[in-house]
Amino acid sequence: MQFDVAVIMDPIASIKIAKDSTFAMLLEAQRRGHRLFYVAPGGLFLAQGVAMAKLAPLSVREDATNWYELGPWQQRPLAEVPVILMRKDPPVDANFVHDTQILSMAQEQGSLVVNDPAGLRDLNEKLAALLFPDLCPPTIVSRERDQLRTFIQTHHDCVLKPLDGMGGHSIFRVRAGEDNLNVILEALTGHGQQAMAQAYLPAIREGDKRVLLIDGEPVPYCLARIPQGQEFRGNLAAGGRGEGRALSEDDRRIAAIVGPEMRRRGMIFVGLDIIGDRLTEVNVTSPTCIRELDTQFDLNIAGQLFDAIQARLKARH
Repeated sequence: MQFDVAVIMDPIASIKIAKDSTFAMLLEAQRRGHRLFYVAPGGLFLAQGVAMAKLAPLSVREDATNWYELGPWQQRPLAEVPVILMRKDPPVDANFVHDTQILSMAQEQGSLVVNDPAGLRDLNEKLAALLFPDLCPPTIVSRERDQLRTFIQTHHDCVLKPLDGMGGHSIFRVRAGEDNLNVILEALTGHGQQAMAQAYLPAIREGDKRVLLIDGEPVPYCLARIPQGQEFRGNLAAGGRGEGRALSEDDRRIAAIVGPEMRRRGMIFVGLDIIGDRLTEVNVTSPTCIRELDTQFDLNIAGQLFDAIQARLKARH
């Protein structure tokens, strides 16, 4: 079963293919004989209610100096493309939301969008974990600084972060009595935005685990992002070291609870962030770590993903 696949992503010329999960998906799709199309950044539009895109035929290769080639640009109804990979990184700003609204129309007109555009709008990656509050550490989300201060005084050692960050950006560890607390709270809530505070989990020293779900089912290995030196953040973008591990009983228990809800919402490829036995985030926009896990455990995670996509397509017909 071969079909066209369009990808919406950050500029392909800027990716690092050794670590890029979207690139792994493109390689697998091409290996299976699917025709690839690259959507120009900002290239989604509507014409008389028809979801359209400016796109170009795409070919990819495992070559760190010359990894892609584009054909001539064309304008095409998205309904003619059976599968659309929505893999643009946050921020989930107005442009991102508008793109998902166009993609919802494309889905109504016949395409399968991975992940479901409604879920991309609804599931903020910090807040989505709180759909499962019993799995999370103590948490508060507020723009009221007094509420955040009280939470920190209660739990003594906390992590504060914005709701729209990624890669460890603007994450702070604070303790009760912290001299810089007011400055940190001003930075996080200064324009009326919500911030999240969670009780600090000492298990972060053993790694912030990324568990991947494919249509609700966990990949049997995770990547533990381990903080280095004096850094408390495990994010690879913040200098964390990635170490592959088999899933623990707690990882599987959390995945078994979260997975069915993600499947129900059309979230076919999801990354759970787990510290110790606590769920901290549910990543749905552009989860990563495929290439690291494939390399360490001789997996083909993108192959599992396209098996799930093909099953979804068959079920629709």
